[in-house]
Amino acid sequence: MSGVIEIRGVTKSYHMGGDVVVHALRGVDLTVDRGEFVAIMGPSGSGKSTLMNVVGCLDVPDSGSYQLAGEEVRTMTDDQLAAIRNRRLGFVFQTFNLLPRLNALENVELPLVYGGDGHERKERAMRALERVGLGERMHHRPAEMSGGQQQRVAIARALLNDPDIVLADEPTGNLDSRSSAEILAIFQRLNDEGRTVVMVTHEPDVAQHCKRIVRMRDGLVHSDERVEHPARATEELETMPEEPIAAPVPA
Repeated sequence: MSGVIEIRGVTKSYHMGGDVVVHALRGVDLTVDRGEFVAIMGPSGSGKSTLMNVVGCLDVPDSGSYQLAGEEVRTMTDDQLAAIRNRRLGFVFQTFNLLPRLNALENVELPLVYGGDGHERKERAMRALERVGLGERMHHRPAEMSGGQQQRVAIARALLNDPDIVLADEPTGNLDSRSSAEILAIFQRLNDEGRTVVMVTHEPDVAQHCKRIVRMRDGLVHSDERVEHPARATEELETMPEEPIAAPVPA
Protein backbone atom coordinates (compact mmCIF):
# COMPACT_ATOMS: atom_id res chain seq x y z
CA MET A 1 0.00 0.00 0.00
CA SER A 2 1.05 3.58 -0.64
CA GLY A 3 0.30 6.66 1.45
CA VAL A 4 -2.62 8.50 -0.14
CA ILE A 5 -2.67 11.03 2.75
CA GLU A 6 0.74 12.30 3.89
CA ILE A 7 0.73 14.96 6.61
CA ARG A 8 4.00 16.24 8.07
CA GLY A 9 4.40 18.92 10.75
CA VAL A 10 1.02 20.50 10.00
CA THR A 11 -0.05 23.45 12.16
CA LYS A 12 -3.26 25.44 12.17
CA SER A 13 -4.23 28.36 14.40
CA TYR A 14 -7.34 30.53 14.59
CA HIS A 15 -7.55 34.15 15.75
CA MET A 16 -10.67 34.48 17.89
CA GLY A 17 -10.55 38.24 18.31
CA GLY A 18 -8.20 40.51 20.18
CA ASP A 19 -5.08 38.66 21.24
CA VAL A 20 -6.81 35.28 21.58
CA VAL A 21 -5.23 32.59 19.37
CA VAL A 22 -6.35 28.96 19.37
CA HIS A 23 -3.63 26.52 18.28
CA ALA A 24 -5.82 23.76 16.87
CA LEU A 25 -2.99 21.71 15.29
CA ARG A 26 0.51 21.89 16.72
CA GLY A 27 2.64 19.90 14.28
CA VAL A 28 0.64 16.84 13.29
CA ASP A 29 2.22 13.88 11.49
CA LEU A 30 -0.14 11.35 9.93
CA THR A 31 -0.01 8.89 7.04
CA VAL A 32 -3.07 7.07 5.74
CA ASP A 33 -2.45 4.31 3.24
CA ARG A 34 -4.68 3.69 0.28
CA GLY A 35 -7.53 1.37 1.26
CA GLU A 36 -7.40 1.97 5.01
CA PHE A 37 -10.42 2.54 7.28
CA VAL A 38 -9.31 5.01 9.97
CA ALA A 39 -11.19 6.44 12.95
CA ILE A 40 -10.06 9.78 14.38
CA MET A 41 -11.04 10.25 18.03
CA GLY A 42 -10.42 12.82 20.74
CA PRO A 43 -12.16 15.10 23.23
CA SER A 44 -13.60 18.47 22.31
CA GLY A 45 -10.76 20.84 21.42
CA SER A 46 -8.33 18.03 20.60
CA GLY A 47 -7.99 19.10 16.95
CA LYS A 48 -9.78 16.17 15.33
CA SER A 49 -12.33 18.31 13.46
CA THR A 50 -9.63 20.72 12.28
CA LEU A 51 -7.55 17.77 11.09
CA MET A 52 -10.54 16.43 9.17
CA ASN A 53 -11.08 19.84 7.56
CA VAL A 54 -7.44 19.89 6.47
CA VAL A 55 -7.62 16.33 5.10
CA GLY A 56 -10.80 17.28 3.22
CA CYS A 57 -9.20 20.39 1.68
CA LEU A 58 -11.81 22.55 3.44
CA ASP A 59 -9.03 24.33 5.32
CA VAL A 60 -5.36 24.96 4.51
CA PRO A 61 -2.53 24.44 7.03
CA ASP A 62 -0.52 27.40 8.31
CA SER A 63 2.68 25.40 7.98
CA GLY A 64 3.89 21.90 7.26
CA SER A 65 3.18 19.65 4.31
CA TYR A 66 -0.03 17.90 3.23
CA GLN A 67 0.20 15.69 0.16
CA LEU A 68 -2.94 14.06 -1.18
CA ALA A 69 -2.12 11.27 -3.62
CA GLY A 70 1.29 12.88 -4.15
CA GLU A 71 -0.03 16.43 -4.74
CA GLU A 72 0.95 19.20 -2.31
CA VAL A 73 -2.30 20.70 -1.04
CA ARG A 74 -0.98 23.66 0.95
CA THR A 75 0.11 25.60 -2.15
CA MET A 76 -3.03 24.99 -4.22
CA THR A 77 -5.36 27.77 -5.36
CA ASP A 78 -9.02 27.83 -4.34
CA ASP A 79 -10.02 26.49 -7.75
CA GLN A 80 -7.53 23.63 -7.46
CA LEU A 81 -8.82 22.77 -3.98
CA ALA A 82 -12.39 22.77 -5.26
CA ALA A 83 -11.41 20.43 -8.09
CA ILE A 84 -9.72 18.06 -5.64
CA ARG A 85 -12.82 18.02 -3.41
CA ASN A 86 -15.05 17.32 -6.37
CA ARG A 87 -12.87 14.68 -8.00
CA ARG A 88 -11.23 12.71 -5.20
CA LEU A 89 -13.24 13.23 -2.00
CA GLY A 90 -16.72 12.34 -0.79
CA PHE A 91 -18.09 14.00 2.36
CA VAL A 92 -20.64 12.66 4.86
CA PHE A 93 -21.70 14.81 7.83
CA GLN A 94 -23.61 14.20 11.05
CA THR A 95 -26.47 16.52 10.07
CA PHE A 96 -27.14 14.97 6.61
CA ASN A 97 -27.35 18.43 4.90
CA LEU A 98 -30.33 17.48 2.74
CA LEU A 99 -32.66 20.07 1.23
CA PRO A 100 -36.13 19.39 2.68
CA ARG A 101 -38.15 20.35 -0.42
CA LEU A 102 -36.22 17.98 -2.68
CA ASN A 103 -36.72 14.23 -2.79
CA ALA A 104 -33.87 11.77 -2.30
CA LEU A 105 -33.05 11.55 -6.02
CA GLU A 106 -32.93 15.33 -6.40
CA ASN A 107 -30.74 15.69 -3.31
CA VAL A 108 -28.26 13.16 -4.66
CA GLU A 109 -28.17 14.92 -8.05
CA LEU A 110 -27.13 18.25 -6.52
CA PRO A 111 -23.33 17.91 -6.97
CA LEU A 112 -23.81 17.42 -10.70
CA VAL A 113 -26.37 20.22 -11.00
CA TYR A 114 -24.01 22.72 -9.38
CA GLY A 115 -21.11 21.41 -11.44
CA GLY A 116 -22.98 21.90 -14.68
CA ASP A 117 -22.77 18.19 -15.56
CA GLY A 118 -26.14 17.08 -16.89
CA HIS A 119 -24.97 13.94 -18.72
CA GLU A 120 -26.71 10.88 -17.32
CA ARG A 121 -27.23 12.81 -14.07
CA LYS A 122 -30.44 11.09 -13.07
CA GLU A 123 -29.16 7.62 -13.93
CA ARG A 124 -26.03 8.10 -11.87
CA ALA A 125 -28.04 9.35 -8.90
CA MET A 126 -30.41 6.38 -9.14
CA ARG A 127 -27.50 3.94 -9.17
CA ALA A 128 -25.97 5.64 -6.14
CA LEU A 129 -29.24 5.33 -4.20
CA GLU A 130 -29.58 1.69 -5.17
CA ARG A 131 -26.07 1.06 -3.83
CA VAL A 132 -27.16 2.21 -0.36
CA GLY A 133 -30.44 0.26 -0.44
CA LEU A 134 -32.83 3.13 -1.21
CA GLY A 135 -33.91 2.24 -4.72
CA GLU A 136 -37.57 2.12 -3.62
CA ARG A 137 -37.51 5.42 -1.69
CA MET A 138 -35.77 7.75 -4.12
CA HIS A 139 -38.89 9.89 -4.61
CA HIS A 140 -39.44 10.46 -0.89
CA ARG A 141 -38.51 13.75 0.77
CA PRO A 142 -36.29 13.81 3.87
CA ALA A 143 -39.28 14.34 6.22
CA GLU A 144 -40.71 11.04 4.94
CA MET A 145 -37.55 9.12 5.83
CA SER A 146 -35.93 7.94 9.04
CA GLY A 147 -32.61 9.36 10.19
CA GLY A 148 -30.76 6.31 8.94
CA GLN A 149 -32.37 6.59 5.53
CA GLN A 150 -31.50 10.28 5.32
CA GLN A 151 -27.88 9.47 6.11
CA ARG A 152 -27.89 6.84 3.36
CA VAL A 153 -29.08 9.54 0.94
CA ALA A 154 -26.15 11.67 2.09
CA ILE A 155 -23.76 8.77 1.48
CA ALA A 156 -25.21 8.22 -2.00
CA ARG A 157 -24.62 11.90 -2.73
CA ALA A 158 -21.02 11.56 -1.54
CA LEU A 159 -20.49 8.59 -3.87
CA LEU A 160 -21.90 10.29 -6.98
CA ASN A 161 -18.48 11.23 -8.40
CA ASP A 162 -16.95 7.87 -7.43
CA PRO A 163 -14.36 9.32 -4.98
CA ASP A 164 -11.22 7.47 -3.93
CA ILE A 165 -11.57 8.77 -0.36
CA VAL A 166 -14.69 9.04 1.80
CA LEU A 167 -14.56 11.42 4.78
CA ALA A 168 -17.23 11.06 7.46
CA ASP A 169 -17.67 13.47 10.39
CA GLU A 170 -19.68 11.81 13.20
CA PRO A 171 -21.89 10.01 10.64
CA THR A 172 -23.74 7.98 13.31
CA GLY A 173 -24.01 10.76 15.90
CA ASN A 174 -27.77 11.34 15.42
CA LEU A 175 -28.82 7.74 14.82
CA ASP A 176 -30.26 4.82 16.79
CA SER A 177 -28.28 1.60 17.17
CA ARG A 178 -29.67 -0.21 14.15
CA SER A 179 -29.37 2.79 11.86
CA SER A 180 -25.79 3.28 13.05
CA ALA A 181 -24.98 -0.34 12.24
CA GLU A 182 -26.52 0.03 8.76
CA ILE A 183 -24.38 3.09 8.07
CA LEU A 184 -21.25 1.36 9.36
CA ALA A 185 -22.02 -1.66 7.17
CA ILE A 186 -22.08 0.64 4.12
CA PHE A 187 -18.74 2.20 5.06
CA GLN A 188 -17.22 -1.25 5.60
CA ARG A 189 -18.48 -2.39 2.21
CA LEU A 190 -17.01 0.70 0.55
CA ASN A 191 -13.72 -0.01 2.27
CA ASP A 192 -13.86 -3.67 1.22
CA GLU A 193 -14.20 -2.40 -2.37
CA GLY A 194 -10.90 -0.53 -1.98
CA ARG A 195 -11.94 2.98 -0.95
CA THR A 196 -10.06 4.82 1.77
CA VAL A 197 -12.41 5.83 4.60
CA VAL A 198 -11.53 8.36 7.32
CA MET A 199 -14.14 8.88 10.03
CA VAL A 200 -14.31 11.23 13.01
CA THR A 201 -16.22 9.71 15.93
CA HIS A 202 -16.45 10.11 19.69
CA GLU A 203 -17.99 6.65 20.15
CA PRO A 204 -15.52 3.85 21.03
CA ASP A 205 -17.88 1.12 19.81
CA VAL A 206 -18.16 2.84 16.43
CA ALA A 207 -14.36 3.17 16.20
CA GLN A 208 -14.01 -0.58 16.76
CA HIS A 209 -15.53 -1.12 13.31
CA CYS A 210 -12.50 0.60 11.76
CA LYS A 211 -9.12 -0.98 11.05
CA ARG A 212 -7.14 1.75 12.80
CA ILE A 213 -7.81 4.30 15.56
CA VAL A 214 -5.92 7.62 15.74
CA ARG A 215 -6.48 9.56 18.97
CA MET A 216 -5.91 13.31 19.12
CA ARG A 217 -5.07 15.40 22.18
CA ASP A 218 -4.06 19.07 22.43
CA GLY A 219 -3.57 19.42 18.68
CA LEU A 220 -1.30 16.39 18.29
CA VAL A 221 -1.65 12.69 17.53
CA HIS A 222 -1.62 11.11 20.99
CA SER A 223 -1.85 7.45 19.92
CA ASP A 224 -2.19 5.41 16.74
CA GLU A 225 -3.21 1.76 16.93
CA ARG A 226 -4.40 -1.02 14.67
CA VAL A 227 -7.66 -2.84 15.40
CA GLU A 228 -6.80 -6.51 15.19
CA HIS A 229 -10.33 -7.79 14.61
CA PRO A 230 -12.71 -4.98 13.58
CA ALA A 231 -16.37 -5.56 14.45
CA ARG A 232 -18.54 -6.39 11.44
CA ALA A 233 -21.74 -4.36 11.28
CA THR A 234 -23.52 -6.87 9.04
CA GLU A 235 -23.23 -9.50 11.76
CA GLU A 236 -24.60 -7.12 14.38
CA LEU A 237 -27.62 -6.25 12.22
CA GLU A 238 -28.80 -9.86 12.32
CA THR A 239 -29.65 -9.53 16.02
CA MET A 240 -31.24 -6.06 15.90
CA PRO A 241 -34.89 -5.01 15.37
CA GLU A 242 -35.87 -3.42 12.07
CA GLU A 243 -35.15 0.28 11.49
CA PRO A 244 -38.12 2.47 12.51
CA ILE A 245 -40.10 4.03 9.65
CA ALA A 246 -40.47 7.80 9.78
CA ALA A 247 -43.97 9.16 10.32
CA PRO A 248 -45.15 11.46 7.51
CA VAL A 249 -44.88 15.14 8.40
CA PRO A 250 -48.04 17.18 7.66
CA ALA A 251 -47.63 19.62 4.79
